[in-house]
Amino acid sequence: MVGGKASAVYDGSMAAVGGDRNKVVRVGAVSFLNTKPLTEALVGDPRFDVRFAVPSLLAGMLDRGEVDVALVPVIDLIRGERRLEVVSDACIGCDGATLTVRVFSRVDPADVTVLHVDVDSHSSAALASIVWRERFGRKLELIPIDTGGAGAAPGTDAFRECQAVLLIGDKVIRPPDGLDVFSTQVDLGAAWKSMTGLPFVFAVWASTAPHVAWWLSRAMSAARDCGVARAGEIAEREGARMGWPIDLARRYLTEYLTFTMTARHRDALHRFLVAAGKVEPLLSREVSIV
Repeated sequence: MVGGKASAVYDGSMAAVGGDRNKVVRVGAVSFLNTKPLTEALVGDPRFDVRFAVPSLLAGMLDRGEVDVALVPVIDLIRGERRLEVVSDACIGCDGATLTVRVFSRVDPADVTVLHVDVDSHSSAALASIVWRERFGRKLELIPIDTGGAGAAPGTDAFRECQAVLLIGDKVIRPPDGLDVFSTQVDLGAAWKSMTGLPFVFAVWASTAPHVAWWLSRAMSAARDCGVARAGEIAEREGARMGWPIDLARRYLTEYLTFTMTARHRDALHRFLVAAGKVEPLLSREVSIV
């Protein structure tokens, strides 16, 4: 739970998201491979209408009432005036290297001053600012760069003027043209773990509604459990379809990523949101993580 103003997604007859089990719940989710263990069971469940988008668009979909629950970047828990409720212990996280959240640089990381950030990203851009401030003593200038949307590659000249660039998601695995100009890489999950000794949480299921029905919370967690149990099979099928090397996709979903919010994850999330408030002064309200 975070501070701010609450607004219900459903009409006034609905006391909570999922309160009417006969009404389909609209779910916003990320279209990257890392989300498949959380969403596969939901896609086949008639209680849910799953709509895919890049991470940076999901909080806005909640704001506009286009979805009832969304897998939002955690930084969006404290951005804006709306109040978001975390509705499940399912999440996308890592406990060390994340593989698909990386800064590519022409210079030594300690010398980076300007970072072009993937417009698909919210939490990762904030994480980069925190890592550079705390690890290298640098205040980064962040400049958005359009890398062509989820899984797409930018043009060959996209990185010509970039000192460093942050890329996220599947496009890190399918290197875009022009990326070979960068000589150094920093995995932000590994950098965070080195700094804090903690895992990192990139995204959580959240809603703008003040309450969420018990069955919905359980359904999201149960879908996660089903997906994690079948992560190897998902990696083989979806990884191949999305252009991943199969062995790498399998290790990504079964070794690199974590999908459950443990006590250590909650500690990490609190630490990140407090640190983010220092990077972005407008993000200063108190955050309560339950």
